Amino acid sequence: MLPPYAPEPYVNFSEPGPRDKMLAALQRVKGELGRTYPLWIAGEAITPKETFTSTSPADPDRVVGVIAKANADLADRAVKTAAEAFQTWSRVDPDARARILIKAAAIMRRRIYELSAWMVYEESKSWIEAYADACETIDFLEFYGREMMRLKGAHPVTPYPGEENEVRYLPLGVGVVIPPWNFPLAICTGMTSAALVTGNTVVLKPASTAPVVAAKMVECLHQAGLPKEVLNFVPGPGGSVGDTAVCHPLTRFISFTGSREVGCGIFEKAAKVQPGQIWLKRTVLEMGGKDCIVVDETADVAAAAEGVVAAAFGFQGQKCSACSRLIAQESVYQKLLDDVVARAKTLTIGDTTGPENYYLGAVIDAKAHKNINEYIKIGKGEGRAVLADGKVPAKGYFVPPTIIADVAPNARVAQEEIFGPVLAVIKFKTFDEGLQIANGTQFGLTGALYSNDRMRLERARYEFHVGNLYLNRKCTGALVDVQPFGGFNMSGTDSKAGGRDYLQLFLQGKSIAERL
Repeated sequence: MLPPYAPEPYVNFSEPGPRDKMLAALQRVKGELGRTYPLWIAGEAITPKETFTSTSPADPDRVVGVIAKANADLADRAVKTAAEAFQTWSRVDPDARARILIKAAAIMRRRIYELSAWMVYEESKSWIEAYADACETIDFLEFYGREMMRLKGAHPVTPYPGEENEVRYLPLGVGVVIPPWNFPLAICTGMTSAALVTGNTVVLKPASTAPVVAAKMVECLHQAGLPKEVLNFVPGPGGSVGDTAVCHPLTRFISFTGSREVGCGIFEKAAKVQPGQIWLKRTVLEMGGKDCIVVDETADVAAAAEGVVAAAFGFQGQKCSACSRLIAQESVYQKLLDDVVARAKTLTIGDTTGPENYYLGAVIDAKAHKNINEYIKIGKGEGRAVLADGKVPAKGYFVPPTIIADVAPNARVAQEEIFGPVLAVIKFKTFDEGLQIANGTQFGLTGALYSNDRMRLERARYEFHVGNLYLNRKCTGALVDVQPFGGFNMSGTDSKAGGRDYLQLFLQGKSIAERL
């Protein structure tokens, strides 16, 4: 019997034990940089002629890995072979599928420092951000394994005289999984393992800026006993590999986490019924956010400032849940702003692969670096830059923490997702106005309210329109089965990843009645 699920605990890297283990893992991974990783299709490792490289954001000359590059033909083959593998994998005992996830969790727990080190190199995560990513990965595996055991078999319905009635949950078919780069292990594993444990087969197209970590996940799943033919690993361009898999008539569902633009495109493509397609494709979409923390005049300002800095600048603000808007009541506005700026000035920035254990690393690539800096220029024209242009390393895609004060609610930096360490600060007079500003974007992913007014906290439960609401704490850091994750409006389909409803997105209910 499995013990009850509980989130994986973090470590403290200021302690000698965890610090030494992380330094050793970084050194070990450094010796493995530059290796070539194949595609996996129909259970076979494939190395086509075309490849692409994954480089470190903190040092673009540092090659993390060489990745086999799929194309449209290989994507087509992956979907077709996944459809064949589904015929057998879907009939495997759900307990057996769940045990593979539990075993994979154990493997990743033993390799947690190594896996964290790969994320430090490939995504420039800080040590604790990388370790937390690995912990969440283990949480997904442990929780989804137990959930499949709960959902298996016949479920009772209201008895009816003279009949035996039941409902069973059955897998859908071939799923296309397209994860993001910012949580390269946790979200990739969560999306993939949910589809697999429910009996579906998967065509996985990892983010092109995080393919090595995805390959490590595939390696762990293989080691755990997953039949290789049920998970097809096809890194490559979204325009060929992604579109081919999404539009394929044998594809039954698409699970995507990423930007609003790409998510809406997938939603549109999936809605079109292709020749030979005999179902409506299901989409599970988690997209962007323009998340905020609201602070009223009754709040603990110091606690709010601490939460804002952590939520705005953790992992360089490259989280869909990151606080990119601080909405403060006018009487505490200046005090809060001063505290946030003072705290942000203490944050260290540099290459996280070294022993210094910097708080911020580099942003993911040159495109992101350019885009974020363009938004900073826009922000300087829309508000008052109270923290900007800090010192950063000469090499790599580094952006210092940036705070733009006195921003209008409808300014571009207050409306558009920047996905970087940029915080827009907005002033409000009444609580009604503060809520209106908080809800005044196309997104609805996460939000937080710092207040000691009970009635306002209760109002926020109903009126603060986000999928994940946090009261008197930061708006990042959702834990599996503690805060199921997913948002409203253009933030996606509110899938509630890591929650008790999530696996049913990859299943279909079948009602069975037998006359006695």
